[in-house]
Amino acid sequence: MLFNSLDFIFFFPIAVIIYYVLSHKHRWAWLLGCSYYFYMQWDITLVLLLITSTLIDYFCGMKMYKSTNQSIRKTYITISVVANLGMLFFFKYLGFFSESISDVMAYFGSTVELDGEGLGFSYGNILLPVGISFYTFQTLSYSIDVFRGKIEPERHLGKYALYVAFFPQLVAGPIERASRLLPQFYKKIELDIPEIRKGIILMSWGFFLKMVVADRLGVYVDHVHGDPSATPGLPLIIGMYLFGFQIYYDFSAYSIIAVGAAKVLGFDLMNNFNRPFYSANSTQFWQRWHRSLMQWLRDYLYKPLTRNLKLSISVSLLLVFFINGLWHGANWTFVVWGLLCAIFLILERATLSFRNKLVDALPFNVSHKMRNILWGAVTISFLCFSLILFRSSSIENAFRYIYHMFHINAFYFNILNDLFEIVLIIICILFVQIVHFYKGNDKIYELFSSNNIAVRWSLYVLFISIMVLFAFNRQNSFIYFQF
Repeated sequence: MLFNSLDFIFFFPIAVIIYYVLSHKHRWAWLLGCSYYFYMQWDITLVLLLITSTLIDYFCGMKMYKSTNQSIRKTYITISVVANLGMLFFFKYLGFFSESISDVMAYFGSTVELDGEGLGFSYGNILLPVGISFYTFQTLSYSIDVFRGKIEPERHLGKYALYVAFFPQLVAGPIERASRLLPQFYKKIELDIPEIRKGIILMSWGFFLKMVVADRLGVYVDHVHGDPSATPGLPLIIGMYLFGFQIYYDFSAYSIIAVGAAKVLGFDLMNNFNRPFYSANSTQFWQRWHRSLMQWLRDYLYKPLTRNLKLSISVSLLLVFFINGLWHGANWTFVVWGLLCAIFLILERATLSFRNKLVDALPFNVSHKMRNILWGAVTISFLCFSLILFRSSSIENAFRYIYHMFHINAFYFNILNDLFEIVLIIICILFVQIVHFYKGNDKIYELFSSNNIAVRWSLYVLFISIMVLFAFNRQNSFIYFQF
């Protein structure tokens, strides 16, 4: 079920009303039922996989907690990790790795085919479960934390199942830790109108980011990526930057709708974005972008690599961003994108002293703030450039886009033949970036709550009018649903 669909517009108010009518001890069951119903709207069989993952990790968590034998504990954490990553590999990566191995073997003259036909199926027919990358990492973090002794296992199977399937953040995060979300299911939540109002404002802002801004940018981006050779030069450069903003607004829109929906129900989810486009460098960007995933990679991959295996920072970063790229999709475009980001981050760290000396040698003074702004612009430009790979369906198509991007033979950019839309795109980006500079996504409700009732309702009416007049009614899926 898409957030930006009529189904959700009917589903969510019913879910909220019945939730607050029910007594506290029965609410978890209602939310679990709503979550499974929400997920089944894509495909009813997907819930079976979700339940399987839930039962495996619940069982392994209890066994690890009850045993003092380290060998037994290692057995059950291995079962959890292998089962979860095994399901993720089968549904998301089996075809990709099989085709890649076949290509490598063919290069060396082998005719062995690993296409699955011998087993009576085609990789293309394997259904990719929506959100599997997100809930797999969420359940893995639970099992690893239980194994490390950081948390006790959740004894209530129903509430653990709700932790795995909680519908606001099930499909595209944020990836919540058990230590943060599970205790909230035991909290006795009262009807809190101011908090509900905050949640609705956050959700509305998310709908605006998605339906008015991100989807509008997507029209231009789809056009230039559809046939780069037809619009060489400046339009491709503009499209490169616009996709950077599109994916940011699109994904942060889902995240803030999830945070708002959870807040309406009385729960707090983490803010997944912290104004990443105002970062001073690449390190800061990755601390602010998709924070729940990057913190997961830091705690469960980067730290073990550097502390336990004693790998260097550079090697660890390459491995982490390789996994980061692969997590995003079963395509070499994502892998190369991840490695490019790692290389830029490594070079940024290695050249910091040299860059500072270079700037100090200039005949005029460059303030620390200006250095941050300039390097921040370089960082965002590089990241938008790297996203050409993210957006392209193949390495070949990405190279084709880059090749034509540098063939500037004119300054024509109005490829939509609609100057009003181009102006509207610029206005939307400027408006959102100004709002993000002062408030970010998570504090957007302060723009409304800090005013008196007359101003507040005037803003509500203005906002609704803008949504009605300028929203794209295409019910586009969120970009991160494919991961």
